[in-house]
Amino acid sequence: MTEGAGLRAGELPDDLTAAEAGMWQAFRNGSVYDLSSGDTVVDDPHGGHPWGEERTVRARIVCWLLLDGPPALAGRVASLKLAGVHISGSLDLAGGTVTPYVEMRRCRFEQDVLLPEARFTTMRLVDCSVPRLEAARVQTEGDLHLPRCRFLRGIRLTDAQIGTDLMLNQAIVHKDRSGRSVAADGLTVGQDLQAELLESHGELSLRAATIGVSLSLRGARLANPYARLALNAPQLTVERSLYLTPAGVGAQAMSGMTPAQGTRIQRFACEGGIRLDDGRFGDAVDFEQARFTLGDDQELSLRRVQTPELRFLGEQPARGRVVLSGARVVNLMDRADAWPGPGRLHMGGFAYENLVPRGPFPLAERLDWVAAATAEYNPDPYERLAAVLRAGGEDEDAREVLLAKQRRHRESLPLAAKLWGYAQDWTVAYGYRPGRAAVWMAVLWAAGSLAFARAGHPPMKRGEHPEWDPVLFSLDLLLPVIDLGQVGFWQLRGGWQWLATAMILLGWILATTVAAGATRLLRRN
Repeated sequence: MTEGAGLRAGELPDDLTAAEAGMWQAFRNGSVYDLSSGDTVVDDPHGGHPWGEERTVRARIVCWLLLDGPPALAGRVASLKLAGVHISGSLDLAGGTVTPYVEMRRCRFEQDVLLPEARFTTMRLVDCSVPRLEAARVQTEGDLHLPRCRFLRGIRLTDAQIGTDLMLNQAIVHKDRSGRSVAADGLTVGQDLQAELLESHGELSLRAATIGVSLSLRGARLANPYARLALNAPQLTVERSLYLTPAGVGAQAMSGMTPAQGTRIQRFACEGGIRLDDGRFGDAVDFEQARFTLGDDQELSLRRVQTPELRFLGEQPARGRVVLSGARVVNLMDRADAWPGPGRLHMGGFAYENLVPRGPFPLAERLDWVAAATAEYNPDPYERLAAVLRAGGEDEDAREVLLAKQRRHRESLPLAAKLWGYAQDWTVAYGYRPGRAAVWMAVLWAAGSLAFARAGHPPMKRGEHPEWDPVLFSLDLLLPVIDLGQVGFWQLRGGWQWLATAMILLGWILATTVAAGATRLLRRN
């Protein structure tokens, strides 16, 4: 019987094998067609045990069922549900429209699965062995599930449109000829993309992908150490949260839930660079306990990322760089030991509104954090930190940050300006500690009064001088502009003249630094 003839009457084609005939009848009945032997070693689709003809169906017959299959039996819904089946040849559904529900468990595919531009309601491949999945521009009304599958030459989901969930939990994906494990640029997922405990050997590419709810890489292990990136996801849009956090391992662990006590925990681990530049995340980006293994030329890049909350709570990378340039977050939740050291942190233009440290993060370490991000002097990180502290009511800490900024700036100045900076620092701490000026003034005034009280000084002109008062004379020397009527009436010789000159100079320095600090304070306010 030729293909298509008599199908509406439900007749079996003549050239089907026994295994294919059984699959044909199970399709019409909507029941599971299970060819497993019952031996877990033999039934392992990823193992090396051969599966004979009694477990083999041709990919051509599977395509026939899905694209132009027979009608369902009365009162049943036609669907393809296979378990423990070996599918020979290439399953090619490119451009086709598949109406029946598709679910294949513990199946072994001999050749690539080709689904480009195909349309499905829902498709599930669970714990299957697949050489490669080609599914560019595939469309599903419901889910595309690929959990626990192994792909020897990668997955391609470029510009795919998944109606509800895309699941890659516990999948193992090896790279293709271009070095990518999952090529999903332009992917659109209506709800969640779950790739928990995923093992990716190559570049996981999600450039310009859009996820309708959350993207979960809990417990995933991404490895691409000899290329630049293990996760390449610039312009990624996630309506809720991105999770690069631990996952529970074992039967008791549930996706997206806090692991129960006693459950074995697997951290998210990435060996290779991560690029999330220009990403938009509706709730949070979470790096709780994440482990990054970077080369010297690799980086965790969050340039221009926007998210209400960044939870930078991972393990400190020993090498590589963390780049937050231009990123904008509302809450920055972090730990002191999560950030890399000097020269490996870049925060130019990084804006945050609130600091939520997890554990102790004293101001001295926070200043080291800012210094680590500014190999060359840059005022922005200091001013941002001071503004956040001031908004939180920590005015004293904010002044300490701005004082640290001035001291850092001083190191980049020429010698003369640097000396003037030291003078401002020692006297009034660049105006951030104005009480110092009063202390210095009082000390100089007392010292001058005691010194000038030890000896009398003849008047310049007899009968044209006030009464000698060493206290007023010292104060008149120290106060610039203000005239107390003491200076200019007495003859000072030798060391006394030098002492008076020194006090005049110190008075001007104090006044100038106080004025500079006041100007800076007014400008800041």
